[in-house]
Amino acid sequence: MTNVTSQIKNILFICSANKDRSKTAEDLFAERYNDIAFSSAGTNKTTGQKLGTNFMQREQLQAANIIYVMETKHSEAIRTEFGSVFHHKIKILHIKDHYKYNDRELIELLLQRVAFS
Repeated sequence: MTNVTSQIKNILFICSANKDRSKTAEDLFAERYNDIAFSSAGTNKTTGQKLGTNFMQREQLQAANIIYVMETKHSEAIRTEFGSVFHHKIKILHIKDHYKYNDRELIELLLQRVAFS
């Protein structure tokens, strides 16, 4: 169940390529909550450049109140790139890379696992 508080202003979703999972999450929640800024990014810079998607940036991570990553490897990629400074903001959703953009099952998982608190 989603619990939105007035303190949460920026939510960042991260997956590998910023093509399917994190982009679905960004669009899904942006449509539902006008008072929160949502963004998304990927941890794979090379793939992001090929696909024209967003690679994670320090500024995004700094601005985010919560950073939702799809898998543990994404949390590790953040730590490798930026150190442990953002570790306290990270929540792992445990959603494997089995879904395409806007997949119904992916949306259900996001609705079940994402909580803004």
